[in-house]
Amino acid sequence: MTTRRIALALQGGGAHGAFTWGVVDRLLEEDVEIVSVSGVSSGAILGTVLVQGLAEGGVPAARKAMRQLWMKVAHAQALHPWLWGWDFLWGSDILWQGFEATMRLFSPSLLNPSGHAPLRKLLESVVRRELLNDWNAPQLTVSATDVQTGEAVLFDNVAIDVDILLASACLPFVFPPVEIGDRAFWDGAYSRNPPLQPLLWPLPPDEIVLVRALPMRRGDVPRSATEIFNRLNELACASALEAEVALLPKSIRLVTYADEEELAAQPISSKVLVGEARLTALFEAGRRAAPHVRA
Repeated sequence: MTTRRIALALQGGGAHGAFTWGVVDRLLEEDVEIVSVSGVSSGAILGTVLVQGLAEGGVPAARKAMRQLWMKVAHAQALHPWLWGWDFLWGSDILWQGFEATMRLFSPSLLNPSGHAPLRKLLESVVRRELLNDWNAPQLTVSATDVQTGEAVLFDNVAIDVDILLASACLPFVFPPVEIGDRAFWDGAYSRNPPLQPLLWPLPPDEIVLVRALPMRRGDVPRSATEIFNRLNELACASALEAEVALLPKSIRLVTYADEEELAAQPISSKVLVGEARLTALFEAGRRAAPHVRA
């Protein structure tokens, strides 16, 4: 069987990025060559450690680096600044609704006046720019949303650092915008989720593998304010993605991995709950969602 040259497009989704980790881990067991990666938010962070691992030691190093990343996330509670050790409490969506309502009423400057970002310390421990710029590293593209223009701004291997990844994962109701130069940035999912066009350059891959960490469809109609707000975010991210898919050349094969039932069944709070057991369950769901390569 001929090795397939694939490009990975990794959606954001907070802790649901552990689902993406499972899909990618499963794909690395097949006869594939990852030639390029794009991502936003948690997908961008996962893509960064994946690319670094491939540059440093190929598939074994990449799989090890991804696991180490998510175990660090679990132990640091790094996807949310106020939930350390409270995973059992926030498993209740009733409590989460009250907490999220508070976030919408007050600006990040009031709720998080110091701009405390536990994710920064974690990223500083895992980002290795010398590996991102290694000649053997796959092409990596990370997207963040320019707050003032609403446009997606794309960053490549040379530019990507801790600040870029923080910008790509910046939740507007939790953190102040990440300022880089004279621009301010929010989560990249609002404009590209994830970017697809950079994966076509310099040569188109055999296929683009899109990993969706957010459900496209839900069986229930949202009723509460939290459910409505969550669904609006999902629809906005889905719209940005569909616009990109529509621009792909007809000759490009697009393969999507997702588990609608599993992702839709997760409580809304699951996007920021990062206990090891929860992340491992999402990882295993991701592995199940990635079937064996077709003959």
